[in-house]
Formats: sequence, C-alpha cells, structure tokens
Amino acid sequence: MSAVLRIVEGGLFTTVQDLGRTGYQRLGVPPSGALDPISLRSANLVVGNPPGTAALEMCRVGCTIEVEAESARFALAGADVAPPMLQSFTLRRGEVLKIGRISGGACYLAVEGGFALAPVLGSLSTYTRAGFGGLHGGRVQAGDLLPLAQPAAASRRERRLPHPVPAERDRPLRVVLGPQDDHFSEAAIDALLSSDFTVTPEADRMGLRLSGPQLTHLGRPEITSDGNATGCLQVPGSGQPIALLPDRHTTGGYPKICTVITADLHRLGQSVPGTVLRFEAVAPEQARAVLTRLESAMAGMADLLREA
Repeated sequence: MSAVLRIVEGGLFTTVQDLGRTGYQRLGVPPSGALDPISLRSANLVVGNPPGTAALEMCRVGCTIEVEAESARFALAGADVAPPMLQSFTLRRGEVLKIGRISGGACYLAVEGGFALAPVLGSLSTYTRAGFGGLHGGRVQAGDLLPLAQPAAASRRERRLPHPVPAERDRPLRVVLGPQDDHFSEAAIDALLSSDFTVTPEADRMGLRLSGPQLTHLGRPEITSDGNATGCLQVPGSGQPIALLPDRHTTGGYPKICTVITADLHRLGQSVPGTVLRFEAVAPEQARAVLTRLESAMAGMADLLREA
C-alpha cells in the first residue's frame, strides 16, 4: 500500500514549495519557492530533512490532511498556528491533522522524508500561473493524494527547536538602493526611507502592492525592460511601489527604486494585507555581512535541537 497524505481540505492557498528553481530566468521562468525560506529550512531541520526539501506552504488558512501511511512525522514553522511550532510530532494511519487559521503570513508543514514527486526544472516548487511543479501545478485541493517518499516515520524521539532564528521583526526592512534609483527625485528617496507603506489587498505570491507617499519619477515612469529580482520595489506611474515576490515576472519595464536584501526576504514574504513596512538603506557590503550572520545562525540551529 502506497504512503500518501490525503487532502481533506485544501485551505486558502496551499502549495508545494521548496527553495525554488534557479538558472531559468533567461527563459522567463521565475524561481518560485518559499515566501519565507528561513521557516521552510527550520521546519525541515526539526524533522531531519535537508534544508531545501519541499514542504506545504499554507497562507492565511491552513489545510486538513489525513495520514494514509503507517506513520508520518511532521513539523510546523512560520506564522503562528494552533499545533506546536518548531516541534516534531508523529501521526499514524487514519489520524487527521487540521491546520486552521494562520495568524500572519505563510506557515510551512514539513514531513520527514519529503514528497515522492517529480521535479520540474530541478525543483518541486509550484508555479501556479504556468501550471507546473508541485503535485499538479496548482493549489492543493480536497481529494488530492500527496505521495510520501518514505512509508513510515523513523523510530526516534521527537525533536524541537527552543526558538526560531531571530527575525529582527521590529526594525525596517533593509534595502540596497537601485538599480534605477537615479530615476527618482531626492524627495522620493527621502519618502521611501522615512515613511510607512501599507500592504494593500492586492497581494499574492507574485508581489505586494504598497500604499504610501507617492514616489515621484524624474522622467517617464518606464524603462527598457530589464531583469527583476525577488525583493525589488518597482514603481509604476502611480508612484506606489510593488514589492516583487518569488512568482514575479523575470523582467519588467518599471524602474526599481531599491531591492530588499536577501537576509530580509523572509520578513517581506510574511507580509499580509494591512502590514506596515518601513525601509532602511544599507550598502551592499552591509547586506553581505548581514546575510553571513544569518547563515551562521542557521548553521548553529542544529546544535540547539532538543528531544521533545
């Protein structure tokens, strides 16, 4: 008998995501992948998976699953939900796990061993706009069967992390100005770095439309299309920025006033409508130093694992 997870309820927007696919943006394929890669890596650490193992990413309302395997071990990380966070737990055949309302942005459910799914362009990440990756290229829905890579949970004690990686949630998101900051007035740069911007309801895995002071262009609000990166803030003619997320277009014709640094992308990915964002400019050297510290902290998390 095959080992699967039966989806009883799919939740609001549940997809299979890993750390994304790389090397295909020149062909118009975005990286996709987890909105909050730090939480994905943390959940995988707790169940004993490699950090990039695909998990279920759930947004705002989680899914309900039934175990159709001898047993399966899980861990949750990310935005708060009812079951214990950062602690593994094992369910046996016929038992049901219900993830209800999620307080915040994205939550990750990792399963020991991962999913027995075929990668697309080297990744299991779901890109719903093009309909590929994950289970069937779309959101997980009621009745879906997610095949598991191992028939039963390993025989060992459960584990937990005492705390997540510090996220510095109270400080502004750090950005590197550019690559087209010279397309904006000095007043626009000052407004970007001194004002509140609120995430509007126009928010999905492609990007977040922000509402705040108008960021005035010096000339036309278009450029010759060039490459986009996750975390870029595009500014269209409205003067209201759009923060790009993993399912973004790979190129775009709006000038980009700044880019959120890699070490803060997980915080950007956890933003939901109503979230107030502030920005702080740093030099590229500072951005690299912050990322080095974050990766060092992640590497040290394995030493913090405890038996539950």
